[in-house]
Amino acid sequence: MLPVAILAGGLAKRLRPITETIPKALVDVAGRPFIEWQLDYLHQQGVRHVVLCLGYLGEQIEELIGDGRRFGLRVDYSHDGDRLLGTGGALRKALPMLGDAFFVFYGDSYLPIGFVDVEACFRAQGQPALMTVLKNGDRWDRSNVLFNEGRLIEYNKHAPSGDMAYIDYGLGVLSDDVLLGYPEGQAFDLAEVYHRLSLDGRLAGYEVFERFYEIGSHEGLKETEEYLIRGIEK
Repeated sequence: MLPVAILAGGLAKRLRPITETIPKALVDVAGRPFIEWQLDYLHQQGVRHVVLCLGYLGEQIEELIGDGRRFGLRVDYSHDGDRLLGTGGALRKALPMLGDAFFVFYGDSYLPIGFVDVEACFRAQGQPALMTVLKNGDRWDRSNVLFNEGRLIEYNKHAPSGDMAYIDYGLGVLSDDVLLGYPEGQAFDLAEVYHRLSLDGRLAGYEVFERFYEIGSHEGLKETEEYLIRGIEK
């Protein structure tokens, strides 16, 4: 199983005042810090190596999680340093820990999806990157992916067109070479990388049919907590 990079360095402004003194990954969700839910879930998926890309108050996450052994994982840490590097810059800095290909998702996401199947699709497609996509119709956020007959035609987070009915589900797979061309220490957005890859025909797509959950907003936090509690009660 490929290693997993979790992007958990943002300022989490939409969750304030909760995140004034703790990072988003440590927000309590159904009685546990959210990062613990994520790590348990990754272990269940067969993942064994996780790299946490940290920024805002990241030392609190490292202090709680440690080396990851209590989750059955090896957990390494990549800190942005004095200034936030953005999602792309954080991954670029973490490359030496990640190898030549890896999963990537966000520190505020809980994704009901089979990682084994996504990795198999990535290897079968032969592209340097893969994005999971969900037919969204602007339901959970503004749709930003043009996906047709199994082919990802364009991803555009910042200027989506009206014919885009799908959304980035939140789990991707990247080869290291798509980031090696960016200078280390430079801040940039992973969305820019995905957009460029899609226009070059180098971004594979994998369609998902179950919605994602996230704690990036107070509404999302409530929905995610309800979802996880339902899972506990089953």
